Amino acid sequence: MLPVYPHFTAVSLDLRPQIHNIFLENRCGISSFGFYNLYLFREKYGFKVCLQENNLIITGEENGKSFFSVLGEIPPQNILNELLKTYDCWKYISEKQAEELAGKINMQEDRDNFEYLYLRTDLIELQGRAFQKKRNLANAFAKIYRNECEQKILNSDTLKDALHILDEWRTLKNLSGDYNPAKEALELNSELGFSGLVFYVRGVPAAYCQGEILADKESFAVHFEKAIDEYKGIYQYVNQEFAKSLPANIIYINREQDLGDEGIRQAKMTYRPARFVKLFKSF
Repeated sequence: MLPVYPHFTAVSLDLRPQIHNIFLENRCGISSFGFYNLYLFREKYGFKVCLQENNLIITGEENGKSFFSVLGEIPPQNILNELLKTYDCWKYISEKQAEELAGKINMQEDRDNFEYLYLRTDLIELQGRAFQKKRNLANAFAKIYRNECEQKILNSDTLKDALHILDEWRTLKNLSGDYNPAKEALELNSELGFSGLVFYVRGVPAAYCQGEILADKESFAVHFEKAIDEYKGIYQYVNQEFAKSLPANIIYINREQDLGDEGIRQAKMTYRPARFVKLFKSF
């Protein structure tokens, strides 16, 4: 069970039902508040959590600076004052919270943590000049491999193939990146409530995509997407095919933050986001 403020505990898998219910009740549509983020990146940020009425208070550390976040309503003023005094920064302030806080505390947009929202129909159709390059790459891959490309649901039967893709990705890229969280996400695919697809070319595992429907019920967050780059156009093809596979009620695909990485930002912008989930911070 979650302890009650001011007592905090480390994030553990057994807390998922309680934390996930709070996430669902708030229907914020912010991927950063999902249990997956708190659990898979618990070591990187040292996340700790507690319950405050119906809210989840999250604390962590980044680049030597402590921070807190609040999933839910803004806490009572006395508790908020304690948090602001104790921690260096209030991160992941939602737009709704920012509206309520306007004129009360100093805030600024946290552009590095804006979440990118794309219309699912845009990613399926790839229409117009803006998507010409993406469309050409996806079509080129399909022309060569369509009859030799197969997709299967990510589950216990295909897990080993997805893990193989992840290992190959790390070897070919010669970097670790988010390898450890991605590996744990695959191993806990069912426990975390994720869904995804594994793609094969000529029977060989070539790519996978994994994520979850967010609390707003109209967005699907893509948490991890890995592919073997030797197949030209595979990322564009997977992006398009995965969008096609999602339920019709999904309007947006949330491809999360760029974390201030200019290369990632440029890549995300080339897919023409329909809008952003804006987040704010206060020092």
